[in-house]
Amino acid sequence: MFSAAISACLIAVERLSDISPLFFIGLLQALIPHLFMAVYVNGVNQVFDFEIDKINKPYLPLASGKLSFRNCAIIVASSAIMCFGLNLMIGSPALISNILLNFIFWTGYSVNAPFLRWKQYPVVSALFTFATWAIIFPITNFLHIQTFVFKRPVVFTRSLIVSLLFLAFYSTGLALAKDIPDIEGDKQHGIDSFTMRLGQKKVFWICVFLYEMAFGVAFLAGATSSSPLWIKIVTSVGSFALASVLWYQTKYVDVTNPASTRSFYSLNWKLLISAYFLLPLIR
Repeated sequence: MFSAAISACLIAVERLSDISPLFFIGLLQALIPHLFMAVYVNGVNQVFDFEIDKINKPYLPLASGKLSFRNCAIIVASSAIMCFGLNLMIGSPALISNILLNFIFWTGYSVNAPFLRWKQYPVVSALFTFATWAIIFPITNFLHIQTFVFKRPVVFTRSLIVSLLFLAFYSTGLALAKDIPDIEGDKQHGIDSFTMRLGQKKVFWICVFLYEMAFGVAFLAGATSSSPLWIKIVTSVGSFALASVLWYQTKYVDVTNPASTRSFYSLNWKLLISAYFLLPLIR
């Protein structure tokens, strides 16, 4: 969440003089509530996935017994209160929209109640991941800096559009890949994921294709940008390097081994974090 917010905020920077105390205050306004929202989202998911996590992720605090249900519930509730409280104090419409949408989406995704538990439905689950990472995070954090901090009109810059297109591919890949190592627990608890429907190998290669498409977007946008030559080189070569690392690592992945696919999924996030710091350079 932090790297996504920082990247989107940097996209609103138009000139070097924008990197000012005002910008850093706006950045902190975005980051601190996200910290509490991240705790809430992960906490509420662990509470309602307790039985599944004992199979798929027994190392998590709640599933391993390191954290009690009571303490976990207190942490989850406190995080939600702090998140909403801070955003209301800050008063940024974009940030309030961000937190409200994420709260609705990820509560409905995890909570086991009538008409909720949306993670049971693979298309809905993938759409929420896509909407969060490819639309809500980049747009609301960008608008927070652009309109609330800098007091500028709403303009969808080339850099923002490139980021949205990149994240459309990459977040879809992440949405599909996260279920590959969890197939056994999902099977026992009736979670109908794309991995259950299509098989681990097919979903794995679909994800690799989507990741490489994302890096292709960044490469082409960087190479054809209006930025100085050194920035074109950094963004295009950087995107190619990240794509190459991803492709090279695919030959070491055993799609039937949860530890192997979980390690690859972790690599996917590390590559995304690296890309987040290239995207604001593309103009």
